This record gives sequence, C-alpha cells and structure tokens, in this order.
Amino acid sequence: MAKIGFIGLGIMGNPMAGHLIKGGHTLFLYSRRGVPDGLLSQGATACSSPSQVARSADLIVTMLPDTKDVEQVLFGENGVAQGLEDAGVGAGLSDRKIVMDMSSISPIETRMFAARIAHFGCDYVDAPVSGGDIGARNATLTIMVGASETVFEKVKPFLELMGKTITLVGANGAGQICKIANQIIVALTIEAVGEGLLFASKAGADPLKVREALLGGFAASRVLEVHGERMIRHAFEPGFRVELHQKDLNLALSNARALGISLPTTAVVQELFNACVAHGGAKSDSSAVVQVLEKLANHQIQHSDQA
Repeated sequence: MAKIGFIGLGIMGNPMAGHLIKGGHTLFLYSRRGVPDGLLSQGATACSSPSQVARSADLIVTMLPDTKDVEQVLFGENGVAQGLEDAGVGAGLSDRKIVMDMSSISPIETRMFAARIAHFGCDYVDAPVSGGDIGARNATLTIMVGASETVFEKVKPFLELMGKTITLVGANGAGQICKIANQIIVALTIEAVGEGLLFASKAGADPLKVREALLGGFAASRVLEVHGERMIRHAFEPGFRVELHQKDLNLALSNARALGISLPTTAVVQELFNACVAHGGAKSDSSAVVQVLEKLANHQIQHSDQA
C-alpha cells in the first residue's frame, strides 16, 4: 500500500481522499481549514504544512481552487517543493516521488510547475476532474491526465479509486487543456438547459414533465439530468460553485486570446456568470446562473410540485 499525501479537502477533495483511504492506502492530509474529523477517524494523519505532507508521502495530490493556490502550496513557504528538497532525490514510488495536481488551473502554468518539480528529481501529473460533488462522492469522476505514459501507469491504480473514466490525454498540460474544453461545453450546456426550462415554464408547460421528456431524446445530458432538476427546484447548494466555473471560463477566454481564436458563446455565458456573482451568487452551484435568466425574463420557473 502506498503513502499518499492529499492537500485540499473541500467539497471534492474530502470524498476523494476518503476513497483512497478505503482503498487501503496511508493518507497524510493538509487543509488550511483543518482536516475533517471523518478522515482522521478512518486512520489518516493530519500534517501541519504541505512540506510535511511531501516529506511523508510518495504520491502528493493537490485539489485546490485556482492556479495561484496551487503555486503557493507547491512553491511557497513550507510548500511541497521544500518538503521534496528535504526528503532528497530518489525517494518514493520507484525511486521518484510524484506530484499530482487534480485542480483545474492554467495549462501554461501547469507546464511551468512540472518543469520546476522535475528539478527535484520528481515526476508531475496534471489530472483535473469532471463530475462535481456527486462524482467525487460516488468515485465516478472523469479524470483527464497529462503525464508521460510511464508515470500514468504508476498513478492509474490510485485514479481508479476516485474515478470511472480515466484518459491519458497527452504530456503535462494536456489534462488541463482537456478540462478547459470540458468546462466550455458544460457551461454552455447549463445555460442552454436554463433557457429551455425557462421557456417551457413561461409558455405554460410543467418543466418537470418537460425535463422528463427531454431526458429520453437527443437533448438528454448529464447537465439536464442534474442541473436541470436543481434549476426547477431552485436548489443551488454547491456542487460546483459559480465562482469556480467563472474562473475556468476566464482560463478558456484568456487562452483563446493567446491562441488567436474566438469563443463568442463562451464569452456570453461568462457574462451571465459575472452577473450571477454580482447578484450574490458566487458561492451557489453553477446551475444558479438560471436566476440571471429569470431576472431577464421577469419570470421564475414554476413546477407542478409547488404548493
């Protein structure tokens, strides 16, 4: 069994770390908000800093909100890099420790992080995920991996404890590129589902029945299934927060500018996320973007189960 470090124990990281513990591995954990008691009761060890995690573990996993958070945890004071330096080159899995970032961050910065970690004689993996809190709890995440084939084979057994669909997309950075593409598609689909259900409600049809019918046709999607119900019920507990999806679309648009391409509908949806944040919805589930559409229509989605 492996010694695994896990840094970042929020809505996603907490259940992901739990699956690794259930898989029989020894976990060393760090979170700025403190390690959840539920993980400690399963035998995990709380660490005082990311550097202590890196000294203790052979595989160090990060699951953090944004690029700057990953950079701070890896290379800041008492960061992972300091722990790797203290541990010395040649320790860990097959004589090389592995740093695996499962956050959704910039692919350009990811490649830079990988190069810096390599200086310590360690390998780097970017393995962002899709599937939200439900996928994290059920270990059904889709995991998009950027790594060498050799390193991918080393980490794949651990990824299989957390996810269902695991794909090596390419070298370092390719996982993050794939995740940005995923977030573009998901965001635009969320907005489309919101428009469709809003139209149905305003036109006098029951959106519960409309959603049920659409799930059997070509419009069926995981977004319609999960986020569609959240929109109808106005149940916007995250999930995946609006502010995080907003961050991901910022990555999409900034990288698109660098590539010299236009993503016009992505830009429109980002403005809707911006409006959602402006109205106090930053911490809500990303399906809450429908509330902006409701304001524009001066109509709130109504359904047959309402009193």
